[in-house]
Amino acid sequence: MPHHHLRIPTPAPTAPPPPRRGRLPFPDAPTAPAPIEVTTRCLTQGGRPWFPVSGEFHYSRYPAQNWEEELLKMKAGGITAVASYIIWIHHEETENRIRFDGDRDLRRFARLCARHGLDFIPRIGPWSHAEVRNGGLPDWVLARTTATHTDDPAYLAAVRPWFQAIAVQLHHLDRANGGPIVAIQIENELYDRPGHLRTLKRMAQEAGLTAPLWTSTAWGGVQLPDDELLPLYGGYSEAFWTEADGGWPDTCRKHFFYTHQRDDEGIGADLRPTTVRGADPGTQNAYAAKFPWATCELGGGMAVAYHRRPRVDAADIAALALTKIGCGSVWQGYYMFHGGTNPTGERTTLQESHATGYPNDLPVLTYDFQAPLGEHGQYRPSYDELRLQHLLLADFGETIAPMQSVLPADGPRDQHDRETLRWAVRTDGSASGFLFVTNHQPHEPLPDHPDTSFTVAFPDAPPLTLPSTPVTVPAGAYFCWPLRLDVADLRLDWATAQPVCKVEDNDGRTVLVLAATDGIDPELALDARTVTRVTTPSGRPAPVTDGDRILITGLVPGTDALVEVETGEGARVALLVLDATTARTAYRGEAWGAERLVLCPEGVVFDKEEARIQARTTPPTPPTASLSVLPSPDHPPKARGATLKESQDGALTRYTLTPDKNSPALSTPAPTPTPTPTLTQLRKAGPPPTPRTGVLGRASAPDDEHYDKTAAVYRLDIPQSQATATTATTATATATTLLRLHWTGDVARAYMGEELVADQFFTGAPWDIALNRLPPGSPLTIKILPLAADARIHLPVTPPPPTAAEIHRAEWITPHTWSLTTR
Repeated sequence: MPHHHLRIPTPAPTAPPPPRRGRLPFPDAPTAPAPIEVTTRCLTQGGRPWFPVSGEFHYSRYPAQNWEEELLKMKAGGITAVASYIIWIHHEETENRIRFDGDRDLRRFARLCARHGLDFIPRIGPWSHAEVRNGGLPDWVLARTTATHTDDPAYLAAVRPWFQAIAVQLHHLDRANGGPIVAIQIENELYDRPGHLRTLKRMAQEAGLTAPLWTSTAWGGVQLPDDELLPLYGGYSEAFWTEADGGWPDTCRKHFFYTHQRDDEGIGADLRPTTVRGADPGTQNAYAAKFPWATCELGGGMAVAYHRRPRVDAADIAALALTKIGCGSVWQGYYMFHGGTNPTGERTTLQESHATGYPNDLPVLTYDFQAPLGEHGQYRPSYDELRLQHLLLADFGETIAPMQSVLPADGPRDQHDRETLRWAVRTDGSASGFLFVTNHQPHEPLPDHPDTSFTVAFPDAPPLTLPSTPVTVPAGAYFCWPLRLDVADLRLDWATAQPVCKVEDNDGRTVLVLAATDGIDPELALDARTVTRVTTPSGRPAPVTDGDRILITGLVPGTDALVEVETGEGARVALLVLDATTARTAYRGEAWGAERLVLCPEGVVFDKEEARIQARTTPPTPPTASLSVLPSPDHPPKARGATLKESQDGALTRYTLTPDKNSPALSTPAPTPTPTPTLTQLRKAGPPPTPRTGVLGRASAPDDEHYDKTAAVYRLDIPQSQATATTATTATATATTLLRLHWTGDVARAYMGEELVADQFFTGAPWDIALNRLPPGSPLTIKILPLAADARIHLPVTPPPPTAAEIHRAEWITPHTWSLTTR
């Protein structure tokens, strides 16, 4: 029987020394009520360990009228800090004409973050990359000097007023004035010029920018100025910047193993000389001794380039993120968490391309990034997967952050070992911790691991061997189990289910919610010394006492799998074990006067006394929605324009909503039956353009002229009912109707008149176009180029798609938004 052992490698049964603090020059504002500090092991806020979760959202790539709702979606998804590149070329495409209006209103965006309790992290560059033209540097800067990324006086003379303009926009939004700015990133992916990084930081400070944390990306064997910048790391499950025929990159494969190597030498490697690729172990070890393992670019998805178009699944994103927590991450930072669209340039297109000397051709407009929240705010399955982890961090991140990551002695032999189970423990070095397991990676399925149990030794407590009966760790599973977790006055020795969150019910009990893993029966092991009485659900096996431990097995996960406990101190605790699917519908937020657990398969946001539910697809007619709540409000919430029916859902109260024909329709929009989009094919595709190559010999996207010459052309008239639904709003949210196209081809563009309004490279996924992004008028013209049979591109489609260029099916996606308020 495989039996996995882990022993903490300490020479004596004592806890590790406390983290060193107070020696790094990252002081917070003296007036900050809970000052932020960097220790060698974690970040702290107000002296307590702090585990931030940041998500990238580029305000200048999204309509300003929708920012607030999208920020609330991010917050509901567990994001605590919003990071955003301030993309120079988006603001100052023409020299001395700096724009902070409309979708470029940086100050408004930062203030919206503050309004909703979200921290803000401006990534000020001046070079951002971000798959933007010139990496974000305006063309006029490149015309002035060839010595960018250096202390060249001509370059610094251009950067200085740009930093000053940013500082004006962010004036009084620092923590000294109660503002949301907790960190500022300098430059991006600059690996070998620490002196220039120091110069940029000084210039930003002289301009008036302040933050407790100054950060830098740290991949590629980076060299940083001593103790000036906090190194932040990254890791992606896929990469568009590698070769079309290079297979799955090893630099991506490594992120599905537990390791203490922080660097990812693959990110941005196409823009670095090969002689400096790869981490300098000495430098990286020095950073590891001084700084905690913080991240800013865990892949929330992946962009597509013309020559390489990876598809990223939700499990890929979530397994990588969970693995990083087990490796020792103390800051989960995602790029991107929210997709967007490049603004239309006044002088040029604004995407990275071969035409600007970059190795990759990107779409002109779309920057969806397959993110948890898409280009038009679409909810993706990865949003649910990551939210489950963020709920864990919201309640237990303070406990996890200072914990060491310890690896088993019998771990995988190398990055190509697919047979050895991958796992690690985060531990306090004394008696407790969390066990992490990853049995998923992209492209190459990992096997089941039958008859598995784990032994974890601790210096100050007896070892734990769990579960009591070995289990099969299924292929594709990834999870976190608690080890000696204290919940109120109860000690949970282990659970073969992942902690989700804690909530207090109407009886004053602390309810620990857990998520079962498909294929593993949940087992709860309670420390009998902390328990006086245990009640299991009706019809389930009675608890079994085994020495100082009470074992609870035979639970059927779900909303009624509630174990009730009375502790020796007189406290009442409950353990609710949800099945894996239901757990991924869990939200927690302030709603109707209290902190509540909400189970809902749709999108949910919490906005003061209002909760809004947005259907993810077009609902049936009449539309319905349901949510289950714990604790239930004293009085049911008021559903605007809807009838609310109350029922019991195990330990929760379920509310089902249907339209109320006798009340004003204040929810939005109230969809009416609409015809299937009518497409008229105006022209069939001609022969595909002859493939051509550009930088590094990679395939280049077809020229604009080919869309006029050989593309298949379709016309679509947008019905007035859809245009009306698109613009219907509540006081706070805009409902967006999507045109969803199922198509085959190479590349596609959509036009209104002569204006390009949307584009897409084919990956096998549907193409969504938001109608509220379209200028007035119709029709919509769609042009699709066929794929050349000998094109040197990577497509994640098996078998390869036909060379035809056509739309197979079109549909409207008209979500319905429900508003629930206090009575």
